[in-house]
Amino acid sequence: MGLITRAEDMYLPPPYLAPDTWASVPPALRCVRWYEHRQQRRIQTGDAFVIGQQLYARINHSRWLADCACGSAQVVTPADPRMWCVECGTGWWQLLFPADVAAVEQSLAELPVIERNWWAEDDINRPTLEV
Repeated sequence: MGLITRAEDMYLPPPYLAPDTWASVPPALRCVRWYEHRQQRRIQTGDAFVIGQQLYARINHSRWLADCACGSAQVVTPADPRMWCVECGTGWWQLLFPADVAAVEQSLAELPVIERNWWAEDDINRPTLEV
């Protein structure tokens, strides 16, 4: 596991399966498989992307996250920049990551885990001190 947790680090197969069971499953789809196992229900995914919409990935407490429009969030990865919301099932969201992911992650290296937070400059959800 790296400095910042990514989907491929978070969403692992259940312990009764071999650790490499999901090795051929794309990281964005591993969240769906993990959720299916925990909720004991199948989730139908397709190929369609949410048209005209993109979400910014952010770092929260040392995890890459993306927030769905429905209010749900999940751990994501720059290795597979998309997200299928397991709560509302709207479709595949295209995720926007910084151009230099490694530099952003490294800039947080010296901080305690709880302070490893980062938002894209253009993200409208980015917290500011303005009132």
